[in-house]
Amino acid sequence: MPTPQNPGQESPSTYWVQDRSNKDEFTRLRLQDEMLTANMGGVLPEQANPGIFERVLDVGCGTGGWLIEAAKTYPNMSRLVGVDISGKMTQYANTQAQAQQVSDRVHFQVMDALRTLEFPDASFDLVNLRFGTSFLRTWDWSRLLQEFLRISRPGGVIRITEFGVITETSSPTHKRLLTLIGEALYQAGHVFALHQAVIEPLAELMRKYGVRNVQIRPYELLYRSGTPEGRLFFEDTKSLFQTIEPFLRKWTRVPEDYSELYQQMLQEMQQPDFAATFPIFTVWGENTELPAKNRFRMS
Repeated sequence: MPTPQNPGQESPSTYWVQDRSNKDEFTRLRLQDEMLTANMGGVLPEQANPGIFERVLDVGCGTGGWLIEAAKTYPNMSRLVGVDISGKMTQYANTQAQAQQVSDRVHFQVMDALRTLEFPDASFDLVNLRFGTSFLRTWDWSRLLQEFLRISRPGGVIRITEFGVITETSSPTHKRLLTLIGEALYQAGHVFALHQAVIEPLAELMRKYGVRNVQIRPYELLYRSGTPEGRLFFEDTKSLFQTIEPFLRKWTRVPEDYSELYQQMLQEMQQPDFAATFPIFTVWGENTELPAKNRFRMS
């Protein structure tokens, strides 16, 4: 493992919020974990037999909500590991694992997914990644998928969940600001094409590297004013458009009246008839049976 030049500091990040000590973003990620897992129907809603997964890796785990919920839902999972580039995130996640009494099986550690994942070959039955677009550029996926294949056992599952293109929303200002995020992600290299979800290109890359039985499941998550889900969505959106503003200004043209538009969006989202449909996609497939040294000669 390379020795960091400044051991007391975290490595540079490609995540869309550069200040990983930002408390608002920290809270947003925690709420997002809770909101999306519940609205998608659980941690592994598309898997026919989750009981086969004993060793699980969650890459870019953030505050650890998904992995902790997986441990609580499936007692058969004997080893659950979460990795994230942020030491503050992993420290918080380990504290939560202890508080929820799953720390005997769940562990979080600092690791940069853009480098080699420091696990032996065939270490995991399931490798999971949610919303990697927030820190992965399009050219990062090929290397990362090859790492996923290396560290997952033959027949193991690789699972990726990503956002769709633009939320269908009754707030015109909300939709306008979401368009800014799409433009910035494209200019920064995080998506393959403007106004196109990343899930189809990812599915093709998975097939290219030998992942079998690649499948995609779409979700349409509905959020309405006055509902518990709608309140969580409002809080998530309120925080997102504050913490992501520097990223937007770096990569796209932000209107001069951004602050006013932000406040207008919040007002529209608090109207009694507000509704938004949020597209989410999960793509997954099985690791090829070929040994790793032969697998990548095919690509």
